[in-house]
Amino acid sequence: MQIIINNSSMQPIYEQIVGQIKGLILNGTLQADTALPSVRQLGKDLRISTLTVKKAYDALEQEGFVITVHGKGSYIASTNAELMLEERRKKVESKLEEAVREGRSCGMTDGEITEMLSLIMEDL
Repeated sequence: MQIIINNSSMQPIYEQIVGQIKGLILNGTLQADTALPSVRQLGKDLRISTLTVKKAYDALEQEGFVITVHGKGSYIASTNAELMLEERRKKVESKLEEAVREGRSCGMTDGEITEMLSLIMEDL
């Protein structure tokens, strides 16, 4: 598992870890029951605090992507299809919001943005 930390990013390091692990789960690279590196090992590999890695793993567990077994480590959870579908929908929604903001910032009306989206959808 390769995680890349961007120290110049405005996004906190733990969020970068969470996002990349979620991406690996959603695209099928990390399968259910796969063991994640230990908190210490990942901290050492990334040259960051183990507390930062722990925070990332805790966030993933809270969202249902990871299960932590005390004394054994953290594993990819057997996520249900609905959870994965919801994550993908949130990603699409975020990209659409970004596109609408960009369109409005250059003076497009909502009607023009809707028409453009309809044209794009017809072409796909």
